[in-house]
Amino acid sequence: MAGQSYEQRKTGTESAAEASKELKRKKRMKLVLYAAAFAIFQTIVILVFSLTVMRIKNPKFRLTSVTVEDLTAAPTPVSFNMKLSAQVAVKNTNFGHFKFDNTTIWFDYGGVGVGEASVARGRSKARSIKKMNVTVELNSNNIPNNSNLESDIKAGFVALTCHSKLSGKVQLMKLIKKKKPAEMSCAMLLNMETRVVQDINCQ
Repeated sequence: MAGQSYEQRKTGTESAAEASKELKRKKRMKLVLYAAAFAIFQTIVILVFSLTVMRIKNPKFRLTSVTVEDLTAAPTPVSFNMKLSAQVAVKNTNFGHFKFDNTTIWFDYGGVGVGEASVARGRSKARSIKKMNVTVELNSNNIPNNSNLESDIKAGFVALTCHSKLSGKVQLMKLIKKKKPAEMSCAMLLNMETRVVQDINCQ
């Protein structure tokens, strides 16, 4: 430029070059920071996704209610026959549906089998509860004479248990299938006088 010495022009050129270098350095730093922030964000998203959506849990299989439809019992000779209508539920907390096979629910008294109920194959949708109704007929034919059944009937309360295992698979996004059985273990108390099944407790 006119009126400027060589030294002034040289100093101005060097200053402009330094400013350009500083600007490029700041741009590179910003890009590095953005890339690091994006990588951290992706890591957090993947971690949350892995701990929630991709974490497959065992569904829960429970006996929720029981209604006595018919009941006959006698202390001498000791015996009982009954027909129960029960509701069972499959609780699926996963983000994929749970497809299960046919199974059987076994009912016991004092560790002895007294009846069974069939559960048809089906599917519990993602994060939902599927309820099903089953009917079971129980009798004391297999209970030995030295059991506590006679005293229980006279007292008016009969303790029953039931157990089952629901085999099936949880499917996520039509890509991932994992076997996750659902097990049932329940105890209940039958009031012979009121004909009401009470204190249902499942684990």
